[in-house]
Amino acid sequence: MTKTFTQDDVIRYVYDEISGEDREELKQAIICDSELQDLYKELIAIKRQLDQSMKSPSDKVTESILNYSKSLNLLSNK
Repeated sequence: MTKTFTQDDVIRYVYDEISGEDREELKQAIICDSELQDLYKELIAIKRQLDQSMKSPSDKVTESILNYSKSLNLLSNK
């Protein structure tokens, strides 16, 4: 019997949230099914773009937040 895989299954595969026999079955399905291949390639590209767009606050912003937090802590101790 052939198992049908969904977009959610492919997303889980891309994020390495599927394991064991299901992972191998999905891997084979992606190899054999051109629609799943296209979806997989698209999701990989999207994931790569998301990973590249991750930003961190500047040191100045982090320092401002910490100073503000410390000032609140000092006020509450009075």
